[in-house]
Amino acid sequence: MGSQVGWGTSKEFTDIVKAIGEAKSKAEEERIVTAEIETLKKRIAEPDVPRKKMKEYIIRLVYVEMLGHDASFGYIHAVKMTHDDNLLLKKTGYLAVTLFLNEDHDLIILIVNTIQKDLRSDNHLVCCAALTAVCKLINEETIPAVLPQVVDLLQHPKEIVKKKAVMALHRFYQRAPHTVSHLLPKFQKAVIDTDPSVISAALCALYDLVTADARSYKNMTGSFVQILKQVAERRFPKPYDYHSTPAPFIQIKLLKILALLGAGDKPMSDNMYNVLGDVIRKNDSGTNIGNAILYETICTITSIHPHPKLLETAAEITSRFLKDINHNLKYMGIDALGRVIKINPEFAEEHQLAVIDCLEDPDDTLKRKTLDLLYKMTRSSNVVVIVERMISYMRTISDTHNKTEIASRIIELAERFAPNNQWFIQTMNQVFELAGDLVPPKVAHDLMRLIAEGAGEEDEDADSQLRSSAVESYLQVLGEPKLPSILLQVICWVLGEYGTADGAYSAMDIIGKLCDVIEGHPGDDAVKGYAITAITKICAFEISAGRRVQLPPEGRAVVEELSASHSTDLQQRAYELMTFLELPAEVVAIVMPMDASCEDIEIDKNLPFLKDIVETALSNGARPYIPEHERVEGGLGTLLAVTNNGPPSSSLRFEAYDKPVVPVPVVTPVQPTPSVTDYEERSDRRSARTPYPSHSVSVAPEIDLINPESTRLRLDGVQRKWGRQTYSTPSFTASTERERSSNGGSHVRDTGSAPYESSSRAAEKKKPPVEVSSEKQKLAASLFGGSSGSRTAPSGSAAVRGARVAAHKGHGHGPGGGDNKHQTSVSVPVPAASSTPNPAPVPQAPPPDLLDMTDGEPAPTAPRNDPFKLLEGLIDPQAGSGSGTSAPSAKADVDLMSLYGTGQSNPVDGGVQSSSQVGLSPLLGSTGLPSTVQPAGSPVVKKGPSPQGSLQKDATARQAGVTPTVVNPDLFKDLLG
Repeated sequence: MGSQVGWGTSKEFTDIVKAIGEAKSKAEEERIVTAEIETLKKRIAEPDVPRKKMKEYIIRLVYVEMLGHDASFGYIHAVKMTHDDNLLLKKTGYLAVTLFLNEDHDLIILIVNTIQKDLRSDNHLVCCAALTAVCKLINEETIPAVLPQVVDLLQHPKEIVKKKAVMALHRFYQRAPHTVSHLLPKFQKAVIDTDPSVISAALCALYDLVTADARSYKNMTGSFVQILKQVAERRFPKPYDYHSTPAPFIQIKLLKILALLGAGDKPMSDNMYNVLGDVIRKNDSGTNIGNAILYETICTITSIHPHPKLLETAAEITSRFLKDINHNLKYMGIDALGRVIKINPEFAEEHQLAVIDCLEDPDDTLKRKTLDLLYKMTRSSNVVVIVERMISYMRTISDTHNKTEIASRIIELAERFAPNNQWFIQTMNQVFELAGDLVPPKVAHDLMRLIAEGAGEEDEDADSQLRSSAVESYLQVLGEPKLPSILLQVICWVLGEYGTADGAYSAMDIIGKLCDVIEGHPGDDAVKGYAITAITKICAFEISAGRRVQLPPEGRAVVEELSASHSTDLQQRAYELMTFLELPAEVVAIVMPMDASCEDIEIDKNLPFLKDIVETALSNGARPYIPEHERVEGGLGTLLAVTNNGPPSSSLRFEAYDKPVVPVPVVTPVQPTPSVTDYEERSDRRSARTPYPSHSVSVAPEIDLINPESTRLRLDGVQRKWGRQTYSTPSFTASTERERSSNGGSHVRDTGSAPYESSSRAAEKKKPPVEVSSEKQKLAASLFGGSSGSRTAPSGSAAVRGARVAAHKGHGHGPGGGDNKHQTSVSVPVPAASSTPNPAPVPQAPPPDLLDMTDGEPAPTAPRNDPFKLLEGLIDPQAGSGSGTSAPSAKADVDLMSLYGTGQSNPVDGGVQSSSQVGLSPLLGSTGLPSTVQPAGSPVVKKGPSPQGSLQKDATARQAGVTPTVVNPDLFKDLLG
């Protein structure tokens, strides 16, 4: 500890290191480190910290990070220290930064400029520090920023700088190979440098390049051989020797490269034989580094094209390794022997005992390596010994992975090299007993298949003997108290297939054994399934042979128990057994033949035996079968419809349901404005055909201007009270349901939409479907409130209002000039209160269809006139005639209650006319009408029909935004006829 004070650190830091080293618990260490972190946070944050003190604080932060604690609060100070001009402080900053940060840290960008500047420094030590940081910190994105400077440093006069530059390029290749793909010749040039350190760095990079593509570097084989020869002849400087071995790491790297270049290439391998012999002869086997070079030489000899003399030399070295008492050398010998016997298996026989000794070694790593070798060395002559050793080793280990691997290898070797059937069965039994459920299910299936197929020859006697020995051995194994589930499954299958085949055991004996298996394993459904199936097979074989089978009492109990089991599989197997017992021998022999487990089942997909039945069904009108691929491609519903010339009434559909479609309101096109002459002619005809009465003593029914034949709800004699009228966005469809609350809580609903809906749907079916964009759907929903069943005109209220006003141009001289008739639009009903009960209604003639302006179906057109300019002259006729008198402002205060007589009646010609009779006049434009408005509360003057007053009321109501619904009979009488 005292030496640390000599490094320039304070005694405080030395005491902290000592306290941490003497800590007796993890909690005490955590307490010391936490206190150190708090101290460093305070001191680093102080202003004007001396550079020497900051250097110590950075070193203490490195110590804190080394102990696993977070010191991120000091990262930025380490980055700042890399900018220092002092070499010692700069190197300390680079060291801390390389330990603190990774290549993707956010602070990396702050040191890229510093690295670029240091790479161009005249001080080679600064360049070395920057190159070291480059290898640790530069990522794929920042490689182009420093790559030119690194390439320039390959020509630096200092060898250490060139070596670090090659290492940096190698690192760039590992991070992003495409960034240095054009610089690969630089490595080839560096490998022939005069300095061994540069050669060593270049060899590391070239090894990766040769591993990726050996063919592109075969032309460098001569250079590698010459370098290896110079190293073996001790031509390299003495400082590169290690334990009297010349440049051993350069030799190892060269041997690995030569092994890759000479693999499967005899011309290249011929150039390597001499130098490989020299390396073996001149290496000292008394040191670890010498043995490492010899081992790498063996690997190279076994990788290139074989050379007999070199192979013998490699075998001798391998034998020396195997006989050594050092476990490391034995491990290398085992691995080297495995490589040698791939080329010449004869070398394995003389080393068999040495390998077995390695298997008995207490070193577990050496045992596992030896097992790999044993697996490669096994032949028919040594399979018994090797398998016995492997089974003995398996008894001593508890690692499940190793036990599973060894068991599978033993089974494979036994299947390939078994000397006799008896040995094979015994070996399998031992493997199942030791490995248990660790044995893969495939192994058990392979064993069953091997027993069923026999030895693979046409010798039936040998196959029968194998099966008989299996039955006998498994009956003996059943006496053991605890057996793995997979072994019991194999036993049940073998006893069911071949338990009574040779006649040595009766059916009752085998059935009794199987019943004992079921009773002994109540929780294993798989074993019970195998056992009950084995009993079924035995009973079937006995019935096929003509012998009567009667289950013993324990068998009947087992069947009854399994028939009531929660497992449907066991229930089915139990019912199958009971069914077999009742079938005749001929049927049982066909359904369950003897020893037919390996026979191929032939399946004719055409099912020719059903041909007559199918033809009979088709002749009776049944549908033909549709193949699956046609159902998938075209959809079953379409195919059925094509087959039956119509949609199927009731059948199973396999295609997916159609995606639900959001109902889209039908867009009603805007009616084109007819000419003045056509309008006058139609108006005259309707007036002559349907004259309006001059007097009315009842409340006129509300007229549906869209569908005149529809029946409206009559509210005659019902008192309607309304609260204060408020403005709401009008909806221009007669089918929209409206609901307004009155003072008494009653509601008035428009019920005239049903006939219109039926007629519009009938018309909709005749029209082709119209695709409406989602934007229009949203707009329609927002405008019309999503009312069900309504069919509305497109776009917003402004467009509708503009179309309505454009159709109501009067006689005043508007923007177009002249006397114009206009087209009526759908109006919004405005309810009014009436305190006087209405008399009985008088039947009236059906009102005219004011919207039927054209003979054919109109084409959708948009209004061309400015709707706001058309409002001019509606109220004040002087404005329309150019008299200079301005029309009343749209914002003028209008007393709407005086127009519709809230709470009072308005008698007209001896009759009581409700305010609900006041409707929108289809014609506006009479000139010379007074523009006075009767104030609220003034006495009502009784007088006859006044067309001027009717026009004034309609014009004022329209200007105020109120649209009456009922046509004024006086207005129509005076103006239309």
